[in-house]
Amino acid sequence: MNTIKTEILDKLCYTDLVYQRINKKLKTNFSNDHIESMLAAILKETELNCFKKTGKNFYVSNEINNIRITINSYTFRVITVDRIVK
Repeated sequence: MNTIKTEILDKLCYTDLVYQRINKKLKTNFSNDHIESMLAAILKETELNCFKKTGKNFYVSNEINNIRITINSYTFRVITVDRIVK
């Protein structure tokens, strides 16, 4: 059974600019490989009920890591990552 979570993990992709945007938003200076492995790990551990599709985007909220990942639902390209404000 192919869930949306599995499909996102299989097809997830990035642009050069999104790495810079992620580092800026998270106030980090991670390498591209580190960002990719970090987001993959967060997506794997996030419960399926935290994956929401609104309009053309998926929003994946992970409260343990205090992060929300925005992914385009057509291209599976990461758009941005935000800290969840509590």
